Amino acid sequence: MFKGKKIVVVFIGLIIASCAYKFTGGGDLPGGVKSVYVKTLENRTSETGIENFLTDDIIYEFTRSGKAVITDEENSEAVLTGIVSSLAIGTVSRHNSDTSSQRRVRLAVDLKLAGNDGMIMWAMKGISEDETYAVSPDKPATENNKREAIKILSKKLAEKVYNRLTDNF
Repeated sequence: MFKGKKIVVVFIGLIIASCAYKFTGGGDLPGGVKSVYVKTLENRTSETGIENFLTDDIIYEFTRSGKAVITDEENSEAVLTGIVSSLAIGTVSRHNSDTSSQRRVRLAVDLKLAGNDGMIMWAMKGISEDETYAVSPDKPATENNKREAIKILSKKLAEKVYNRLTDNF
């Protein structure tokens, strides 16, 4: 009787293990690309420097994965270009009707991956993420909190971009 229960447990374990779950971003880049040049994103927001954070974080995601080599434009099989299209800030919570206690910053980008022949291999508009930050009575502290939230947001967005690029459906 005990041996029969063991077999059932092992069988259930095998069924669960064989389910087709996979992590997002586990595939290859479109067209089997192995070398990419990431151009500095164009910034269409009023937040200076955000394009540099995001470009650096996207490059980091490529480097971390090891699926493609980051190279110069002339030696790459594809070029990733994009636009930081919007940055919106809204109130999440308030102390009273005049004073915010938390705000949310939302960032959106439009990206495309094109082969060195100019043919678009992948494109996506409006990829976005958001992050909250604390509002302080001290304006410089609030600006610092916002800047830190944007840095966190940039990392989250870069990871999302990379996962979308490497999703194999």
